[in-house]
Amino acid sequence: MSTPLYKRVLLKLSGEALMGEHTFGVEHKACEHIAKAIKEVYLFGLEIGIVVGGGNIFRGAQAAEFGFARTPADHIGMLATTINGLVLQQSLAALGIESRVMSALNDSVVEKYIWGHAMHCLQKGVITIFVGGTGNPYFTTDTAAALRASEIHAEILLKATKVDGVYSEDPKKNPKAVKYSTLSYTEALTKKLNVMDAAAIALCRDNQIPIYVFDMFQEGSLLRALCSKEGGTLVTGD
Repeated sequence: MSTPLYKRVLLKLSGEALMGEHTFGVEHKACEHIAKAIKEVYLFGLEIGIVVGGGNIFRGAQAAEFGFARTPADHIGMLATTINGLVLQQSLAALGIESRVMSALNDSVVEKYIWGHAMHCLQKGVITIFVGGTGNPYFTTDTAAALRASEIHAEILLKATKVDGVYSEDPKKNPKAVKYSTLSYTEALTKKLNVMDAAAIALCRDNQIPIYVFDMFQEGSLLRALCSKEGGTLVTGD
């Protein structure tokens, strides 16, 4: 397989990706699979930033279900991303890969996110894991991913999911759902497709960062996404 098309990328991982076959928390097998896939592309010399969600532990959107106010519920979700970031860091460390966890929150457990320090780490070849979302309630980790991708000048935002791209409908509910190989930012927004939230797509559009949606759990899918952009859905300019 050819070498990656990019030098610096931002990988968006959902919290559910770390959950594997479990219904809550993290699964060792899933974490190991993700870490090995990241190592495979890292060894090509890529500069990798990662934003991880917290939905495997708690989502701010669960506020109403729990009877919580939205702002503290979002704070709980942000803290959940810190747990996932540390899990991912240690999964990479077990494979001999150095990474740093940086938080948008004031957190003594991990480093505070500072743009200049993050850029220095990336330039030195240290994988940088961004947690805490944007540091503000009412913003998703998709938006955090678009923000960090813009800040670090990523050449592409890779959204890792459990589905092999973007469909017109949920393919699990409708087997006749149409898969898109390419989309424009405007199409993704106007058709309200399940790519990323509108703020994230708009931010990528404004900063001309393509979004690639792919199935992280297909063997070799991350490497294919970087080398040939085959198998998933590419969202780019109009």
